Amino acid sequence: MLREFKRPQKLMGNAFEITVVSDDENSAYEHIDKAIDEIRRIEKLLTTFSEESQTNLINRNAGIEPIKVDWEIFDLIERSLRISRITDGYFDISYGGIDKSFWNFDKEMKELPNPEVIKDHLKLVNYQNIILDREKQTVFLKEKGMRIGFGGIGKGYAAEMAKQMLQNRGVTAGIVNASGDLTTWGNQADGKPWTVGIADPDNAKQPFSYMNITNMAVATSGNYEKFVVINGKKYSHTINPKTGLPVSGVKSVTIFCPNAEIADAMATPVSIMGIDMALNMINQINHLECIIIDDQDKIYSSQNINLK
Repeated sequence: MLREFKRPQKLMGNAFEITVVSDDENSAYEHIDKAIDEIRRIEKLLTTFSEESQTNLINRNAGIEPIKVDWEIFDLIERSLRISRITDGYFDISYGGIDKSFWNFDKEMKELPNPEVIKDHLKLVNYQNIILDREKQTVFLKEKGMRIGFGGIGKGYAAEMAKQMLQNRGVTAGIVNASGDLTTWGNQADGKPWTVGIADPDNAKQPFSYMNITNMAVATSGNYEKFVVINGKKYSHTINPKTGLPVSGVKSVTIFCPNAEIADAMATPVSIMGIDMALNMINQINHLECIIIDDQDKIYSSQNINLK
């Protein structure tokens, strides 16, 4: 008899939960453990918190020399640069230069950082200065002080890899949920499709709509989890890589796409670039859909979505 087995686990600084559909408890949990090991492996590779990680090595050698990396990192950076080009630079893994030094979205923050200081740091944010050499398998950051980070794509990549691993192990249905960014395949134990709730930004516990999905990933970027209010205006923890300032005007963005990595990577730029531009871009890309809710609670969706 098919049942759903799940296990929550803190990974990559986020609450993950892995669900598999199986008729055997022991093998189900064995599969889940292997998926967790895979996510931990990726975390080691991508983290900027460990001196040993390849990501750190690339950053430490910015402006100095190209660094030879594993193909896995090379390819992930190459895919990231492709998304930067598609989103006109609103997705940019070199955002590391304007990192958390200005924006520690705690409730203490009473004013916006000095625009001049930000401008100075913004010079370092430019995906075009990430130089890849496929023959030598190297990554080089052109400017001293440049830093890359995989915060915008890493969770989705890990979820996608965990899903692939589970599928290769013969798991015919499941969900990898990376703190709200999730990827699904197959059907629930009762044979029905998985349902996901689209969070209501004003009441994160209460979905405003449900969608049936299978073989589909969903990623959400919202300002209702981390934000500050300065002079009555709400700023989300998402930073616009072109201005160095946090985003305002959009409450939440939900992206649907067969691939979790792409869904994760697209959620942020769509929340930054302005609603018209975002919808226009999404409508031109096959197998990519989105729902956007603005500060006035107006709901926008791409052309192939029918909200119930």
